[in-house]
Amino acid sequence: MNFELKPMGLAAVSSEKCDALIVLVPQDFQAGKDDVSTLIAQALKSADLEAKPGKLLCLYRPAQASAVRVVLVGVGSGSARDVRGAVMAALASAKTSSLKKLLVCFAAPAREDAVRAVVTAVADTTYSYTTTKSKPEGRTLSKVMLAVTNASEVRASFDRAVGIVVGAELAKEWANRPANHATPSLLAQAAQELAELPKITCEVLGPKEVAKLGMGAFMAVAQGSDQPLRFVILKYNGAAKTKAPTVLVGKGITFDCGGVSIKPAAEMDEMKFDMSGAASVLGVFRSLAALKPAINVVGLIPTCENLINGRAVKPGDVVTSMAGQTIEILNTDAEGRLILCDALTYAERFKPTAVVDIATLTGACVIALGGVRSGLFAAQEELGNALFAAGEVAQDLCWRMPLDDEYADGLKTSFADVANVGGRAGGAIAAAKFLQRFADKFPWAHLDVAGTAWKSGAAKGATGRPVGLLVEYLMTQAQTK
Repeated sequence: MNFELKPMGLAAVSSEKCDALIVLVPQDFQAGKDDVSTLIAQALKSADLEAKPGKLLCLYRPAQASAVRVVLVGVGSGSARDVRGAVMAALASAKTSSLKKLLVCFAAPAREDAVRAVVTAVADTTYSYTTTKSKPEGRTLSKVMLAVTNASEVRASFDRAVGIVVGAELAKEWANRPANHATPSLLAQAAQELAELPKITCEVLGPKEVAKLGMGAFMAVAQGSDQPLRFVILKYNGAAKTKAPTVLVGKGITFDCGGVSIKPAAEMDEMKFDMSGAASVLGVFRSLAALKPAINVVGLIPTCENLINGRAVKPGDVVTSMAGQTIEILNTDAEGRLILCDALTYAERFKPTAVVDIATLTGACVIALGGVRSGLFAAQEELGNALFAAGEVAQDLCWRMPLDDEYADGLKTSFADVANVGGRAGGAIAAAKFLQRFADKFPWAHLDVAGTAWKSGAAKGATGRPVGLLVEYLMTQAQTK
């Protein structure tokens, strides 16, 4: 799907041939003398159309436009949230098997965040997973034109949104794949394919190399599966070699049954999404290749399955991490933090400016924040503030969570340096405190995306989050350093 920004207003869009024309009408709409403006003014006057967000009027081959279908839709104040909802509502009525060319036009000068909202809303609404279907019905839409009168003002935001969409869709693809089509080896292959793009390199380590590094926590999780683990090291080299990189660490549990501490059967199929953190790292690197910022980024993906066999780790087992810390595994279903802690230790060798890990880590975070905002834990104010701000700009929201030392009290044990779980209370925070033990040598943040990486129910599927947040953060860092 190709996006194009066109500097044109309502007078020009009337002659643009397309399968569907969506016109975004704000509450302060001022009609011009062109045919489309007149049509909108008449519809508003007769109350057939309201400028409230999501209120729409659908027309088929109207005389005032060359489009097959025209949808006039209200966007209220024109905020990103209102625009996103309006575009999704309009597409629901205009999306047909014949929709190949779409034109979205702002009936007033566009805001930068609203332009982003249009791009992401069109991409999300028309996305279709097809990889494992025998008769795939994929996206028919191939060209999307966005018409604005102030194109030069919003060009940068438009380009960034398009770059983010490319990465988010790669993240969706891999997170949506069933576990037998997204094994650790296949996930590593996907990373290696990214190395075919400019400025990206990839190295993949197997069980022998990981054992040599002493990643005992990572290996403990993987030993319950017949699928061999992989440790992926991606590098995007957009700045001088002397510039310290930002490191992203993505949890890559390609399927999580919980191990011996087995999960309930209901909705266990959704545990294929437990590698959404890893998928988001792949997506970010795809976006970096498209946007080409002047920054160095390292992506680390520890990936394995968490299953049960005769070798599987047992509750009460004690393992030694790469950092030399011993860990009592009280719950084998708290495995994400075990693979991440070794990856965080590995990150030290890059002397990074910051490290951000991304993980579908805890059900407790879902209870706390639902599916609206990801949980953000940051040991340094500057890093936490920057990530939060990036989420607001990208409309990929997060919320700052506490890291008080008292939350780590439940991780104390008589049999090792630390336990991998505490009590139920504050579970998402205790998990973050566990990770923080392995991240004291660099600025560190943790994104718990257990509630935001995928949707359940009728709309089940990956969201591609938090690719938008991470790319916005990295692009901002590239501009400020």
